[in-house]
Amino acid sequence: MLDRFFNKISPQRRQLLSEIDALKKEMEETKCLLGRIAAEVCTQKGISESEFKVYSQFGEDGIIQYLLKHVKINKKIFIEFGVETYSEANTRFLLLKDNWKGMVIDGSKEHMDFLKSQEMYWQHELTAVAQFITADNINDIFKQNGFTGEIGILSIDIDGNDYWVWDKIDTVDPAIVVAEYNSTFGSKHAITIPCIPDFYRTNYHHSNLYWGCSLKALNVLAEKKGYALVGCNAAGNNCFFVKKNLLPSNIRQLSVEEAYVESKFRESRDISGNLTYVTGKARLEAIGEMQVIDVERNEKVKIKDLK
Repeated sequence: MLDRFFNKISPQRRQLLSEIDALKKEMEETKCLLGRIAAEVCTQKGISESEFKVYSQFGEDGIIQYLLKHVKINKKIFIEFGVETYSEANTRFLLLKDNWKGMVIDGSKEHMDFLKSQEMYWQHELTAVAQFITADNINDIFKQNGFTGEIGILSIDIDGNDYWVWDKIDTVDPAIVVAEYNSTFGSKHAITIPCIPDFYRTNYHHSNLYWGCSLKALNVLAEKKGYALVGCNAAGNNCFFVKKNLLPSNIRQLSVEEAYVESKFRESRDISGNLTYVTGKARLEAIGEMQVIDVERNEKVKIKDLK
């Protein structure tokens, strides 16, 4: 169908479209080249000084490159979920720069079909799976697509049952875990939303602030699984864990208080879906009536009753 459309347009317009396509490709190559240069420079410093963005949402590309420079990785394999079209992701630079094998998962078939239509999909060993992730199906998704055992990186970002999904994962053994935390929950409490299989943040609470878990909850789980917290990005939404038996001497395990970064996002909404730009503690007050699970005490509590 696209071929028929292409053949109907004028030669001049066809030439223009070809030139635009070539320019896009050249821009992608330039982005990767600049990323390679940044990786060589930034990875000589520390985690907090290594942030740079090529395809990640914020500075995750740089942090990942720093960790890979110092952490011994046996299997150059990644898994990332919650990627939408994979245009902005934590592992795309890793795929294009270092040619890792990987799997990405998103609940939208349209998003995954778009990814499969891209040139990079046949150029690299990438598996794209369209499936809504739950704590009950995550291990089956991995096994059904041939991903088990040791892997290099697991990146978790589903804006919902992140804690419960990572808790259930036992079919893969990642050296590094990147996980999204909800900065609105603060650093004091180890809390998460209850495990709700069909959770979708915008539908569940109009504010868009009630989702996921706190950094402390992820750290409690990480300790149980044998991981050390090594830092968070400057934007205050992603944290990084390294398997303790792989932790090099020049990377220190941090406490939650040392690692926590409060995000400055102003994405709160009113009941009509309009941005309200709430910041700081007011974000937590906006969801005060909602219930969370304190994973240290294994009990349900309203956010406004947290001490």
